[in-house]
Amino acid sequence: MKLVYVFDAYCGWSHGFSGTLSEVVARHPELPAEVVSGGLFTGSRRVPIRQFGYVQGANAQIAELTGAEFGEAYERLIADGSFVMDSEAAARGLAALRTAAPDRAAELAVELQRVFYVDGLSLSDPATYRKIAEDAGLDADAVVTAFESPGAKAAEAYRAAPPEGAVDCFGCGLDRTPDTGLRLHCGAVPGRDLV
Repeated sequence: MKLVYVFDAYCGWSHGFSGTLSEVVARHPELPAEVVSGGLFTGSRRVPIRQFGYVQGANAQIAELTGAEFGEAYERLIADGSFVMDSEAAARGLAALRTAAPDRAAELAVELQRVFYVDGLSLSDPATYRKIAEDAGLDADAVVTAFESPGAKAAEAYRAAPPEGAVDCFGCGLDRTPDTGLRLHCGAVPGRDLV
């Protein structure tokens, strides 16, 4: 069996799912976990966060249902309203981190969301990936170089897209089993209900 985690680093529901992901990965270290970046905020959806009027209400619901933390620095970004979420940059960042530590992709995806939703750091800023890499004991220079590399195309960042039609939300896990195929779990799902 394999766990496939489909998320967008800028998705609040994915942030809410981080605790579940961490629980499942800790409970099943033998289980391979693949992390797939989505593209929630790309193209015409790459706009100032103030244009998403539902964010504060959604965050309150996410916190209530999952216990996810939304830090003061992040709340200041929301209140200011000018911050632009760019899922392609976040996907490149995860790809750069995954290159440095392929077996730690799930842990690093959780950390990506923590630095945004708690620390209020931009996932488009190379300094954010330097901090994550340093905190994780990775080669920070190599991670930043990979993030900034002209070869770090969106196609590489989204390299393992979920099966077509399998995902209609972010912050979801797909169990792949030989017997049952795919099972989709989204949003506020307790870790005990996965795997």
